[in-house]
Parts: sequence; C-alpha cells; structure tokens
Amino acid sequence: MNVFTHSPVTEHTFRGKDFYLKRDDLLHPQFSGNKARKLMPLLDAPLPQIKTLISYGSPQANSLYSFAALAQLRGWQFEFYVDHIPHWLATHPIGNYKAALALGAKIYPTGQIPASEMHPCEYIRQVRCPDETCLVIPEGGRCDIAQPGVAALGDEIIDWIGRNHITHPVIALPSGTGTTALYLHQHLTSHHIQVLTCACVGGESYLQQQWDTLGATSYPTVLSLPHKHNFGKLYREDYAIWLHLCRETRVEFDLLYDPMMWRCLELWLPNHPDTPLIYIHQGGLLGNTSMQARYQRKYPELPKNRYHG
Repeated sequence: MNVFTHSPVTEHTFRGKDFYLKRDDLLHPQFSGNKARKLMPLLDAPLPQIKTLISYGSPQANSLYSFAALAQLRGWQFEFYVDHIPHWLATHPIGNYKAALALGAKIYPTGQIPASEMHPCEYIRQVRCPDETCLVIPEGGRCDIAQPGVAALGDEIIDWIGRNHITHPVIALPSGTGTTALYLHQHLTSHHIQVLTCACVGGESYLQQQWDTLGATSYPTVLSLPHKHNFGKLYREDYAIWLHLCRETRVEFDLLYDPMMWRCLELWLPNHPDTPLIYIHQGGLLGNTSMQARYQRKYPELPKNRYHG
C-alpha cells in the first residue's frame, strides 16, 4: 500500500447534519491534501534527468509547501516564482512560506526584479528558460499530471462506499483551479456519484474556463452564495462557520477555502436532508497561521481558539 494513499474516513456531526470526512490532511506529515494527490504520480515517476522542480504562484499558497515537500522527497532543487513577497512576510516568515523555506525552496519575486514586470509564468519561460533537467508544473498543479492521483482518491472513495454500504452519497470539496473536483467528477460519474464544489478563487466563469482548458466535457455541480465572495477577503461569516466547524468536529479545517464550501452546503443541505455527505479534507492547514493573524488584526474581538481540548 502506498503510504501516500488510503487516508482514513471519520464520522462527524455539524449543526445537526451527520457527514463523513475523507482525511487527506493525514496522508503524510509533509505531503498531504489535494496538492499531494495531484503531484502523487511524480513521487515514483522515472525521471533521472530531472534536477530542478519549478513552479509559480502566491508566496502563501498551499502548493508552495507541497512542491517543496515533493522536491525534498525526490532530492530535487526547487524554485518558486512569485510576483512579489510582502515585506512583513519576508521579515517575519510564517505558514507555507516559512515551511517551504525550511525545506530548501528558493523563492524569487519577479515583480521586484529591476526592469521586470513579467508574470511569473512568463518570467520562467522567457528569462529562466528551463532546460531538460527542469520540470515545470503550472500554478497549483493544474495539469493532466494530476489525473492519476485524483483517480486514486476516487477509487478509495468507491471502495469505502461499497464496504460501508453507503447509497447515493455526494462528495463535496471547495475549488481553487477546480482540478481536483473535475478529475474526481470524471472518475466518479460512471458510478453515479455527484461531486459538489464552489468557486473560491474567481467565480463560476473562472472555474468553467479552468475546466475547459483541461478538456472537460461534463462538470461537477457548482454551489454558490447569494452574494459575491471575494477570494482572500475576510468575512465574519467565514470565520464564524470555521470556528464552529472546528469545535464541533474536533478537526481543524482550512480557513481560506473550507468556510465558503460549508456556507454553500448550509444552503444546499436542507433540500437534501437524507443524502449521505462525504467531505474531502484537502489539507492546507499551514496557511491558517497567517489567515488567523489577519482575522485577529481586523476583528480583535473574535475568539482566537479554534476549539478546546
């Protein structure tokens, strides 16, 4: 059995709704969550020529730490390109940024390089010019490399559903680029298992575009809130539902993505009270440190503890 697969499924109740939790946050101490699922094929792939892993994105992204962990496990160098690194983060590293640096990541701010205003992706292509010893992965692992690892997750879910005699469940998980949700939908659709998601980053049109670039012909079900939800913006409602979720389940959830999904589910569940719910815990907990600090700066009266015990 691959040590990076077969995460446990636990049972919980939140606000009167029983649900199952697929604990992909427990896959591995360093390599877990949806990013680990996406990058899993690279753990064992025969790539003797590769010496350097290269990607790009936000200096606080979950993918930054996952890429760094993968590179360390494979013995590769790792370069990560960002538009800029906030001064406060550079002087007081926390979360994914700090953990990635500890794993040896080299993080380059392309927007702070003199005479360069290139997007990190363009900078990598035009200035860094990777050679055959480099493996370049798009932001967040949005590429077909992700498909086998997500399919393995789908197989685990199918097997667990069969062994536990669960009938007509739905799978729920929030989306950034939507790669995990799409590949999971594609793998589970023949088993008549519905995948629910929400567009955390750029709205439903953005999510649709991301799926279309991956050649999608059918899509997960997208849930939404009545009002626009801006990615990274601090909402009291998000913090409140996250706090209650952590306290009631005794499990820490991601503070950036999971609150929106659970707020969407609260609107969806009353119309589907008897539908078994399987929620995918996608990790991302290192980012909670910086998110909580932001919430406490803006709303100092909010509780600081996730849960007791």
